[in-house]
Amino acid sequence: MAATGPDTPKSGALSPRAPRQAGHARMEALARLPVFFGLEGRRVLVAGGGEPAAWKAELLSAAGARVEVIAPHVCEDLWRLAGAPPRGPISIHVRDWHADDIPGAVLAVAGFDEEADALSFTTAARAAGVPVNAIDKPALSDFTFGAIVNRSPLVVGISTDGAAPVFGQAVRAKIEALLPSGFKAWALAAKTWRQAVTARGLSHHARRAFWERFAATALAEPNRAPEDTDRAALFTAIEAEGTPHRSGHGGSVVLVGAGPGDPELLTLKAVRALQSADVVLYDDLVSGAILDFARREAKKMLVGKTGYGPSCKQDDINALMVDLAKEGRRVVRLKGGEPMIFGRAGEEIAHCRAAGVPVEVIPGISAPQGAASRLVTSLTHRDHARRLQFVTAHARDGKLPKDLDFNALADKAATTVVYMPRRTLPDLVRNLMAAGIDPATPAVAMFSVTRPEEKVILATVATLAEEVARAAEAGAQGPCLILYGQALAEVAVEALPQIVQAAANGG
Repeated sequence: MAATGPDTPKSGALSPRAPRQAGHARMEALARLPVFFGLEGRRVLVAGGGEPAAWKAELLSAAGARVEVIAPHVCEDLWRLAGAPPRGPISIHVRDWHADDIPGAVLAVAGFDEEADALSFTTAARAAGVPVNAIDKPALSDFTFGAIVNRSPLVVGISTDGAAPVFGQAVRAKIEALLPSGFKAWALAAKTWRQAVTARGLSHHARRAFWERFAATALAEPNRAPEDTDRAALFTAIEAEGTPHRSGHGGSVVLVGAGPGDPELLTLKAVRALQSADVVLYDDLVSGAILDFARREAKKMLVGKTGYGPSCKQDDINALMVDLAKEGRRVVRLKGGEPMIFGRAGEEIAHCRAAGVPVEVIPGISAPQGAASRLVTSLTHRDHARRLQFVTAHARDGKLPKDLDFNALADKAATTVVYMPRRTLPDLVRNLMAAGIDPATPAVAMFSVTRPEEKVILATVATLAEEVARAAEAGAQGPCLILYGQALAEVAVEALPQIVQAAANGG
């Protein structure tokens, strides 16, 4: 189970739950379908001779289309453009359009000021079976031209469905700033090298490894032109790391930390792993927003545990993970929080190694880190906390672990974080009191750290169990994390979202 998971006894003590494949997340409604037409050498008709029509003719020519402009009056920009088109030829016919001009075109564009003129043209285009755009009239258009970021063959299109073109342009400017101009050369190299990569006879996994390394190199060095030596180095790298080349060879397992809940806390490396996964085995606490980072073709299977409810057995998860990897799949084991902290990662790593399956770990933001960020408070302090300690309050039998060092846990110079405390919290507090902890030691309980439903309870060690129980009765849900120590005295009450007021201001 993930480190940030709810309090869960040993899986064998619960009603078993088999791993199951999740249904694919459905695409939310789209105002327009983003498509990219291949227009090389194909005829496109533009009816209208003004500046808006000139801009559309320039875009169409840049895409390689044979552009025919028909208009009784033609602006100077269009004449100049026809004399020096960016790519495909532009011919101009100075006359009114006729219905028999439309058949044979793959697209048609209407550049009319008057609604009635645009309606007449779009009606004729549809009658001829030709998709049509009416400039600045989205209600009459089968398709629209969005804002464009051009690093061709890398092209980004942005649409607001005609609702806010200025906003679309602002978004375009933002993306322009983020995408180095050198990406054009790398995208061209990808187009050029693709045939050579295919001819090499690599397996699906090796090809993906090649393009992942290609993308990483382009992102790291966007402003230099790629060379053939780069391609050779990429092939050498995937061979050196033992990436399986031919189909039928084994896959791999990557344990990925999903963070405490907020999808924006995913690391870039975690996102890249999800985007290259064939199968994602995820816990209950992994949100749909995080799963959305996985490529749509990936199989997503729920293998998590629910606190005090039906749970998948760890042995079943281990076996499934290895079996999928042996089928040649790239398996991402997506675990809430940081998998190396109370996440049973050790068992999964050992199982992979015993089966000879390559395994790696991508760390995640831990629940304590997420909690500290939400509290806007450091967990260490030069004067108050020179030590940070993590413990679990949940043993295999569901009780408080018998080997906890309560003298260490009562250390006034430490900040202590307690995972999975709900069921055993009263026993924990009693033992801390017996070990001599100051009853007034500041304490914080947090439910669903960094999630929209997050709840924060401020208390002292003496009042902690009572306040957590009260919060749960009031509806606080999700995994609970306890933090206590003098460093937490600096938590600013007025800065916290969704606080359940507790002993900090008199209960």
